[in-house]
Amino acid sequence: MKILIASDLHYPTINGVSTFSRNLAKGMAGRGHEVVVIAPSQTGKKCKEVDGNHTIIRTTSVPFPFYQNFRISLAPDREVKKILAEFDPDVIHIQMLLGIGQSTMKYGNKMGIPIVSTNHAIPENLMDNLRLLAPVSRPINYILKEYFSRFHLKADYVTLPTKSAIGMMNIEGRMKQPVEAVSNGIDLAHFQPGEFDPRVAKRFELPLDVPIVSYIGRVDAEKHLPVLFKAFKRVHESVPDAHLLIVGGGTEFDNLNDLARHLGIARHVTLTGRVSDEDLVALHKAGTVYCMPSPAELQSIATLEAMASGQPIVAVDAGALGELCQDKRNGYLCDQDDEEAIADGIRAIITDPALRKQFSHESLAIAKTHDIQTTYDRFEAIYTKLIS
Repeated sequence: MKILIASDLHYPTINGVSTFSRNLAKGMAGRGHEVVVIAPSQTGKKCKEVDGNHTIIRTTSVPFPFYQNFRISLAPDREVKKILAEFDPDVIHIQMLLGIGQSTMKYGNKMGIPIVSTNHAIPENLMDNLRLLAPVSRPINYILKEYFSRFHLKADYVTLPTKSAIGMMNIEGRMKQPVEAVSNGIDLAHFQPGEFDPRVAKRFELPLDVPIVSYIGRVDAEKHLPVLFKAFKRVHESVPDAHLLIVGGGTEFDNLNDLARHLGIARHVTLTGRVSDEDLVALHKAGTVYCMPSPAELQSIATLEAMASGQPIVAVDAGALGELCQDKRNGYLCDQDDEEAIADGIRAIITDPALRKQFSHESLAIAKTHDIQTTYDRFEAIYTKLIS
């Protein structure tokens, strides 16, 4: 079948939406389908490129100042209409509801093409990065959720990555069309437990044979990483050889370096910035425990990757994280921004090898239920049903 994927966030931008949309394109093309992705240009000018086994058609764009490496297409109607007419897809899968998503929904509906719409984001993903709007964030969040719901009403099939996400968006029961939880999934052949490569440790100046608390993901305000830094300071006071590893880039990178110095833990913290895909896989093996302090997760691919790499999890009991970090099964859930409870959870795991081994085993078991091949199977079935 001919599949068109519309994504306002796409590689090389790094976040859950871009990761999933690229994985989906590669996976569907790998199964013999013809796949075209519409995404914003990284240079501003429209262009066409090949990403392994599928084509990306990039629309004209401008920088979006509140999100690292993110460009936005402001008025892509003409470009999207032309792409749809020329490619003539059997099915459309929309990943976001910004300019490209809006135009693709509009012309997909006009042309009678079946549309699957997946919601990956919640208003907090944006609002936490716009501090000037903090006093009015609650009413704006409500308005945005209503806007999200109205957008998805125009699709033929709606998916979100978790059951929790469906509840958070308050859309089940309001939709005439099917609404289903379909995991973003991860490649279990790619992320596996194993020994941490000492050559990678040397390159990133990471200590060996010490407990490492890791976070791998975007370094933006919505992730609440200062809470993790303050929790780690508490951990370090009782486990002085512990080390904090932060992998990823974002708008808060410089602020976190300053915070580490202010807290007196800079010598025990490594911030790598953005890394290659190969190094990301290797660095997931470095951690003794993975911590996710963000309260705004509709699933968290990064947490799944850590679990598939054999890490126990300490996370906040918010968003959909409770579906991955199951309290006292594969880690500990804590109240949002509770640095003391987060520190207690981390400390309990890194000081008890037997507990860590138990939690690691359970993380692997949960991760196996999110194999990306199962995700591909499900979307393939949804597409086939809509087309027929």
